[in-house]
This record gives sequence, structure tokens and C-alpha cells, in this order.
Amino acid sequence: MIEPLLLTSARIVTYVNHQPLTNASGFFFERDKRLFLVTSRHVLFDGPSQHNPNRIEIELHIDPDNLTASTGFSIPLYREGESLWRQGRDTAGAIDVAVIELDRDALPPKTVYRAFTPQHLLGRFDQVEVGSSLLVVGFPLGFHDTLTHMPVVRQAIIASSFGLRFQGKGYFLTDARTHRGTSGAPVVMRVAEPDDFLQGLPWMLLGIHSARLDVGTRDQELDEALGLNCAWYADILLTLTTSGPGASPTVEPSPAPVPEPAPDPSLDS
Repeated sequence: MIEPLLLTSARIVTYVNHQPLTNASGFFFERDKRLFLVTSRHVLFDGPSQHNPNRIEIELHIDPDNLTASTGFSIPLYREGESLWRQGRDTAGAIDVAVIELDRDALPPKTVYRAFTPQHLLGRFDQVEVGSSLLVVGFPLGFHDTLTHMPVVRQAIIASSFGLRFQGKGYFLTDARTHRGTSGAPVVMRVAEPDDFLQGLPWMLLGIHSARLDVGTRDQELDEALGLNCAWYADILLTLTTSGPGASPTVEPSPAPVPEPAPDPSLDS
């Protein structure tokens, strides 16, 4: 019996054509019968590092009776020069979250996964306190159970006032040990008394892990890393998955592809 939470996340590998670039994490989000893959925006495009893949590949379970069976599923990032993902921004600037819609008909017929829904988003910020216990579900350094293809989880706590924008940005802080490859992982909190609306997935989706946070003035020899991380508030998903013109004012056009970028094999998201 596999815990449903472990089936929400997928390992992502970014590519330029057939050349692998980075490892990252992502998860499934379902709204109005549409299925999306959520990850960090910098996984799909990052100008400063010249990271510009033209496709990603996720690993899918394809047999409900045999979780050792999996397959790679390729997702193009551009079509006719236009990006296929959506990324958001607010008054403070760009938000490091991106979604790309998946074609259900293209998925293997027996794909096994679980998806968060709008019902898994927090209704009131006062339901969560600083110090609350969280889990981050992902693939640090690409690490996972290579037999069952399951992610691993890291324990975390909320390290800043939940509901407030830390330093004016649309994220909160978590205190957790994280690594490259965790970008795009869901940050969740257990629901003590789940109701039927959660569909057997008793977790609240609070955020999307983005990156580790550190102090630029830290002495590399005398001071340890802070061990703090940025997690963007998950309510951005309501904007990024809205159909029609209502989403347009807060959705930032994705950048056009750059031909033949210089890949950095050492980069990990």
C-alpha cells in the first residue's frame, strides 16, 4: 500500500534535444478536469545561468499492480517558437513557479499518480503557525528509490510568519535540509481531520520549494549555511491554472527560446 502523497511528485530531467541538463522536482495539480505539472520557473528557463532546455522528461508509474514499472514521458516546452508553460508575477516581480498543462490522452493508459486540487490549498492563513511541521517531497540531487521510482521526503518547519511576504516577496521561509534537485517540490502540511473534499490525500499544499537562502556576508569558513529555504505560496496556482482572459493580467509571458544555448552539465535545479 503506497502512501498517496508519494504519488503526487515526479522526477524531472531537463534536456536540450537529447542532451540532459539538470535534475529537478515537480508535482501534479488538477483543476476542472485539466491536469498540470508544477515546478519552479527556473527549472524551465533561467537567464543568468543560460539554462534554456527545450523539453523535459518526467518519470511515470504505468502499472497499478507493479510500482517497479515506469516510463519516461517527454514534454516539449515550446511550439512554433512559443513557450507552452505559464509563469506568474506580482507587484514585487517574477514568481519562481511555472505550470505546464499535460495532455491526458497522451499519457500511458494505466498511469498511476495523485494530484493536488484547489481543495488542497489553504483557505485561511491563520490556520498555520510559525514552527508548524511540514514535509518537502522531491528528488534531492536526483536521488530516489530506483526500484519503485518513489521520491523521498525531508522534514521542515515554517521559519517565518506564514501569510506574510518575506522581505516583500511572495514566499515564506522553511527550515529544512535541502539540496539541488529539490526545486519545484511541493511543501505540504498534514491535515489532522481530513474531509471528503481532499479525496484521500490528507495534506494541505502550502508552497512550492524554490531555492536555499543564505547570507551574502557569511564567512564561508567560520559560519555554517543558514539552512533556510524559499517556498512560494501555493495560491499562485489558482492564477496560473485559470482558463480564459481572467488570468492574463497576472501571468507573465514566458521567454522565447534561445537557439543552441550553452548547457552546463554541473547545474542542478
